[in-house]
Amino acid sequence: MLRSLTLATLLGAGLAVGGLAQAQDSADELRVGMSGGYFPFTFVRQDVLQGFEVDVMEAVAEVLDVEVNFVTANFSGLFGMLESGRIDTIANQITITEEREAKYLFTAPYVYDGAQVVTRRGNDEVSGVEDLRGKQVAVNLGSNYEQLLRELPFADEIDIRTYESNIEQDTALGRVDAFVMDRVSASQVIQETPLPLQLAGQPFSEIRNALPFRDDEAGREWRERVDAALATLREQGRLAEISERWFGTDITRP
Repeated sequence: MLRSLTLATLLGAGLAVGGLAQAQDSADELRVGMSGGYFPFTFVRQDVLQGFEVDVMEAVAEVLDVEVNFVTANFSGLFGMLESGRIDTIANQITITEEREAKYLFTAPYVYDGAQVVTRRGNDEVSGVEDLRGKQVAVNLGSNYEQLLRELPFADEIDIRTYESNIEQDTALGRVDAFVMDRVSASQVIQETPLPLQLAGQPFSEIRNALPFRDDEAGREWRERVDAALATLREQGRLAEISERWFGTDITRP
């Protein structure tokens, strides 16, 4: 298992691992892409890849009696890796959207959350999504939060900035007025890091997160197997246990 490798090693090894696996019988190896930079779902601490997503996918692999191979890359490149067959799925809080459903096969949702505005602590100009007019707002490149902002009736009044990383730091430093991510992750960042940040209002959109697979024979088979494994973990209470361990609450049910 690659979990103990450094993030830099994983990034460098991702293409080689994916390409090699294409030439093998992959029925006993589930290749899972993730960014390794989305605390607390997938992140690296003391050279160890860990997080809620890692624990869930290891539990899925245990139920299926297969090996799990974690491959990290920038979030914006993960869907390209999925489409090219270098990975089998993405475990990085992938929100189900109409556009994605038209291209990929999804498991049942295993996380229920909401889109959250976050500002620098003490910023009294933004108390929710309605106050983003005329503001610079950061989102992770390739995430669904950019689309959620662009669907707002006043989207043309928001200066949306896309980032590969560091949206939390730039908001804390005042380089942008706010960022948007899921409420669970935002709350954990505020709790676990020294960055001077605060939640701004309530979530403005409900999101359901699941695992995407290619719409081909191999993808359909993996989706069916992983979906069944997630159902087993839910029935056993193990999904709830993993969630409680990371968040102190069960985010795996609506």
